[in-house]
Amino acid sequence: MCSPEEAALLQLEEVFSATLARISNRVLQPLLTAEPSDPQGRECLRLLQQLHGCAQQLWEVTERSLRALRERLRHPDAIGLESLLLLLEADHVLQVHMEYIESYTSCVVVQAFQKAAKQRSRYWRDQRKDLRQLLWGVSPKGSMGTALVQALRQPLTHHVQKYALLLLSLRDTIGECHPARELVVHAATLFGDLQSFMKQALDQAEATQALWHTLSSRLRDALCTPARRLLQDSQDVPVTVTPLRAERALLFDDVLVLLQGHSVHTFDLKLVWVDPEQDGCAVHLLTPEEEFFFGSKSPQDLVVWRHMVTQAVCQALRGKKDFPVLGAGLVSCETPTCRSGAYTFRAEGRLCQATYEGEWCRGRPHGKGTLKWPDGQNHVGSFCQGLEHGFGVCLVPQASEDKFDCYKCHWREGSMCGYGICEYGTGEEYKGYFQAGLRHGFGVLESTRQDPHPCKYTGHWERGQRSGYGIQEDGDRGERYIGMWQADQRHGPGLIVTQAGVCYQGTFQADKMVGPGTLLSEDDSLYEGTFTRDLTLLGKGKLTSYGFTLEGSFGSGAQRGLYTQGVLDMATLPPDPSSTCKRQLGLGAFPVESRWQGVYGPFRDFVRAGCPGDLQEALLGFHVQSLRESQEYLCCERTPLDDSVGRMEDILEEVAQHREPEALQQCLRKALSSSLHPLGKLLRTLMLTFQATYAGFGANKHLQGLAQEEVKQHARELWAAYRGLLQVALQRKGEAPEEEEDVETRNRQVHGLVLPLMLPSFYSELFTLYLLLHEREDRLYSQGIANLSLFPDIQLLEHLDVQKHLWPREDLTLTTNQRHSLVSATECLQKIITTVDPREKQEALERTYEEIEATVSQALGQEHKLPMDDLLPLLIYVVSRARIQHLGAELHLTRDMMDPNHTGGRYDFLLTALESCYQHIQRDGRHASTAHRPGLQGALVARPPLDQA
Repeated sequence: MCSPEEAALLQLEEVFSATLARISNRVLQPLLTAEPSDPQGRECLRLLQQLHGCAQQLWEVTERSLRALRERLRHPDAIGLESLLLLLEADHVLQVHMEYIESYTSCVVVQAFQKAAKQRSRYWRDQRKDLRQLLWGVSPKGSMGTALVQALRQPLTHHVQKYALLLLSLRDTIGECHPARELVVHAATLFGDLQSFMKQALDQAEATQALWHTLSSRLRDALCTPARRLLQDSQDVPVTVTPLRAERALLFDDVLVLLQGHSVHTFDLKLVWVDPEQDGCAVHLLTPEEEFFFGSKSPQDLVVWRHMVTQAVCQALRGKKDFPVLGAGLVSCETPTCRSGAYTFRAEGRLCQATYEGEWCRGRPHGKGTLKWPDGQNHVGSFCQGLEHGFGVCLVPQASEDKFDCYKCHWREGSMCGYGICEYGTGEEYKGYFQAGLRHGFGVLESTRQDPHPCKYTGHWERGQRSGYGIQEDGDRGERYIGMWQADQRHGPGLIVTQAGVCYQGTFQADKMVGPGTLLSEDDSLYEGTFTRDLTLLGKGKLTSYGFTLEGSFGSGAQRGLYTQGVLDMATLPPDPSSTCKRQLGLGAFPVESRWQGVYGPFRDFVRAGCPGDLQEALLGFHVQSLRESQEYLCCERTPLDDSVGRMEDILEEVAQHREPEALQQCLRKALSSSLHPLGKLLRTLMLTFQATYAGFGANKHLQGLAQEEVKQHARELWAAYRGLLQVALQRKGEAPEEEEDVETRNRQVHGLVLPLMLPSFYSELFTLYLLLHEREDRLYSQGIANLSLFPDIQLLEHLDVQKHLWPREDLTLTTNQRHSLVSATECLQKIITTVDPREKQEALERTYEEIEATVSQALGQEHKLPMDDLLPLLIYVVSRARIQHLGAELHLTRDMMDPNHTGGRYDFLLTALESCYQHIQRDGRHASTAHRPGLQGALVARPPLDQA
């Protein structure tokens, strides 16, 4: 059976449905017929239309609830109590009621009923009698607007009150085990809370409406909005504001307003912080640009203000009004410290008129966010306490044209600091390190290829200027400068390498060479003397070339070309290739330990700081997608760290765990192959400097010594870098640090472990220098190989004076086994060109020697150790048949890069034997070498003077 409460609910719904229908037809519909022309009238009409829609929704929900109640009363056994719409969809029914309340109170705040009634006052006077019969609250006296306010309020208030009472009664009637018990309890609670919420909403609306009458029209126009509600007024609960000295404080549900004379200070509650650490003597409020205090003589008033502001801020952040009641009780709570929001700065300073949108903390941009200035400048990235801090991307518009400078960099306390990539509107690009917003440390500045004067600088910077060791390539002049810089000018010892192969070495001052210097041409002609500032011969000097020496005074002129006056010695012997190979530039001028301190320095600082993870990206750089030159596409997509080498903690853990020789080798190989590993990043940067120095114009044989000592230094630095990581890793694990290495141990690790792993990264440019340096020797060697290849095997052995007792005396024809053994020796020797590791080249040479000895032992029928006199002819035979190209370059590179601990040992002996074979074969081909060599004059003419470039 149905309960009496259900029957009462049915009756209540029937009355309310009929009332809503009459309100819609007799009140709201006529209110919508007006066609106002002023903005305020149009706004009122919009609100009334919105209210009419909410009333329609409320009527539809009431009708659905009514139908469900009727079905329940008709078939109580078939339809359970829990099927009633009022219980089954209580939250939805509540939401429809709240929307009607919100819409109604918005009309009340702006007096929409009074304004609409005033427009058709005669109509409403005629309808007063009918309205009084149909609706409650319509007084025969008073304004029609006030009557409409009461007529639209009273039915809903009465209906909600009855709802709450009937639901409570129904709750008390049904048993504890009834299936609809929880639904009834929930609905009763909701409508009880709705009563409180509605009373507060109506009170706030009336208080807000009353407030607007106390303010000037200018303030009312600036502050009045239909959705805004007054929560607290300092005229009701007194409070003083310092240091702003505001005369009145108004707390609304979305903003805090301070009135100070004719000035109005408005603070968005989403960006207002109530300091929880402040004592009870004042309420400390923080905003993006202001910081002020609320004080009061009454501690209770201060408690009220603190509570109301805190609740209002929390409500504003949630984006909806509290339910059931805003600020019920004075329970202590705190405003969220971190939040998101947008704000446009107004105070003078670097952020003036800039809009920040993103994360905040205690009134300051903090976290991820975007700064936008009216002129088009943008910054997207991380912030800390109001300043750019961490990775960020900044677009700065150019003064002319639609171009931007794009800075992708790490920032510290508002300035670029750490690694960055800057793409300029001019087409230039800088990749390197910054400090205090200026280029500082190592970096590369490069113009575009389309630039009429292409240029690239790779080297060190200091406070935004090129300073220290650096390489500059001038594509327009076709030359490269290698040397020292100061204040953006070449200053100190330096080298110039031209596209024509001419090298200059001297001292530069204010971008010009001064004092004596050295010139080396591609054909090894040597000039030592003085130059003009544009590097033409002028003054005293000495010229040494093939077959002559000229010492005296040199000069040049537009009509006469290069001329001289001095002593010419034609009896000079042609230079020995071995002596010209020693003509290397730059070795004494630039100590190898100090060349690339800007590359090593950041890594050392990172290790000294304990390898903090938050500085890892600032050291290693980053991977970002290209940014288009438009604010619309301002974004930053960085590649996430590889799982295998990601976090610094994982890197250090791996370093600490892999210390045994074999595991260490695998660990280093993996580290050096990854650009996301500190060691891999260091190696790639060193590769970049090496290519910038020795590739292209820098592929000059006179720089070979400079390059090979640089590679060795890089290997030592990489090993020192690994040791630094290891010490940090052990320290983090609480283990004792490893002892300092002695020189011999360090050399063994550098040459045996690091050099083989990192040499492939430099091998192409390095081997090219060796090829150029030993080109003349290798040409003679190739001719000798060609001559020896004309001999059959037996004749070649006889020609080389191989001792006959090493072969069968009766028949000098090689047996199958002997021939196979020598072929194996040839194949072993050929393997020296299949590897870049000097140790593996030496091991290939050792296997070659073992194969030769095996052949001799087989011929003699017993074990035999070959002395040098017997080994050399057989080794020459194997070398001639192996036909290795550029053997001289291979030999010298292997000799220069070999472990110094092997000096005087077996490897050194075998390498010396191979060098002797190489020299012997050169003598066989010397008579065929007739190559023409260009003179120094031609090389000089190939380079234009400075003022003509």
